[in-house]
Amino acid sequence: MLYKFKSKVTGDLIMLEPNGRKVLQLIGKGDAASLAKGILLPPEMPAAVAALEQAIVDDEAAQQKRQEEAQAAGEKIPPSESVTLRQRAVPFIDMLKRCHQADKEIVWGV
Repeated sequence: MLYKFKSKVTGDLIMLEPNGRKVLQLIGKGDAASLAKGILLPPEMPAAVAALEQAIVDDEAAQQKRQEEAQAAGEKIPPSESVTLRQRAVPFIDMLKRCHQADKEIVWGV
């Protein structure tokens, strides 16, 4: 399954289901109805951007901590995910900012 985020301001943004679900959960749209289809209105977008940016900071800090702990214990440093949360979320953050500026909503599952 894919998530296709649509707006009248940007091109469609397509994500694989696990990645789209995670992004939606991070911005507070993780309930079953919102995961199936939904709308993000311009007034909600600044909070969504802030939530995603904080999640990126937290994710990178956790990865750094895992690496430091492994190094301190003399263990092999655990590999990071091949595609980070930052790489997955930045296109969506850009979409949010552009849609907020243009006062246009983002929809998915419709």
